[in-house]
Amino acid sequence: MKHSGSGRSVVTTNRKARHDFDILDTYEAGLVLSGTEVKALRQGRGNITDAYAEIHNGEARVHNLHIPEYDYGTWTNHPPRRIRKLLLKRSEIDKLEPRLNESGLTLIPLSLYFSEGWAKMEIGLARGRKTHDKRQAIAKREADREIQRAIGRANKRGGA
Repeated sequence: MKHSGSGRSVVTTNRKARHDFDILDTYEAGLVLSGTEVKALRQGRGNITDAYAEIHNGEARVHNLHIPEYDYGTWTNHPPRRIRKLLLKRSEIDKLEPRLNESGLTLIPLSLYFSEGWAKMEIGLARGRKTHDKRQAIAKREADREIQRAIGRANKRGGA
C-alpha cells in the first residue's frame, strides 16, 4: 500500500480509466464491506480495473470490484466479486441519477484507499473516449511535458 501525504493509504488505482474516459466529475464514496474484505484490502490486495458503478433503486452500487479472499479467513470469507454498496450523500445520488441516464455517461472507480481508517473509493462520472480522442490526449500530454522540460531547462540556464 502506498501512503500519500494527506493521510490516505492507496490500495489500488485504475490507471486505465483516465486514458479510456474523460472524467467530468469525481466523488468520494464509502464502501460497505465485511471484515475479511477490509483485512484483504489492508494487505494491499484488490482490483478495480473492470469495476463500474451504478445507481439502482436510489442506492449506489459497485460491480466487478475484485477483493480476493483473505488468506487467514475461514468459513467467514467473502465472495471475491460480489456487488458492494457505495455510501454517497442523498444529494449526490440525486444529482448523479439524471446524468447517468444521458447517453455515454457512466460511473467508474478511479481509486480505492483508506482515509482515517475507513475504506473509501473515488468514483468519476465519465464519458468514453473514441480511439482518435485517446491519440489526441496522448499527443497533448507529450506536448505539455516537452513544454515543461523546455521551461525547466531555461530556468536552469538562467538561474545557475
